[in-house]
Amino acid sequence: MDEMFKEWAFTAQEPEKELKAKPKQHRSTCLKRSDKSIYRRAFSETQLLDILNLNMQDGESYHIITGGDVDSLSLLKVILRQQDLEYCLFSTWCMASEDIYQIEDWLQSGKIKKMDAYVGEIFPGTYRLEYQLLKPIIEEHGGRVAVFRNHAKIYAGYGDKFYFGIEGSANINTNPRTEQACITIGKDLYDFYKSYYDGIISFE
Repeated sequence: MDEMFKEWAFTAQEPEKELKAKPKQHRSTCLKRSDKSIYRRAFSETQLLDILNLNMQDGESYHIITGGDVDSLSLLKVILRQQDLEYCLFSTWCMASEDIYQIEDWLQSGKIKKMDAYVGEIFPGTYRLEYQLLKPIIEEHGGRVAVFRNHAKIYAGYGDKFYFGIEGSANINTNPRTEQACITIGKDLYDFYKSYYDGIISFE
């Protein structure tokens, strides 16, 4: 067995008694929904916030194709325009420092009370400075940073008005590429992602 793989395999494992104490982690899961779908296009963050600054209702899904200066956190800003969040998780492969500072602002101001972060296995090494910035910010507000073989781009959370899930193609960074996303309002989608990520065992 290759020495590098041996080291990775050892790092990824936890003692047997701790593994048993955690929720069962499924490799693949699926949630079926059949609700109202709304379709929007946006080519700037201002346009996105304008066309989606709506009274979002349970069961609605907003399908979005973007370009220009619309980034991942722009989607979360749509939710924060409508309510402060008691809790939010995010999943990304990597992220940029300016976005971490934005998350810190939201946590410190109380716009988001608690946040969990799920990042890709390359993040602590390849994005070392960003990882060292992110970890204490999240932990200071009662959240955790989990590192695993992750490439999903997800937000899920709730406030006093509604639960939501955001699924998209973009990492938490800014780029000019076309990206797709879907904002779904509903507790079932929140529970779907929350239960999965609660079961993640971090390499750290």
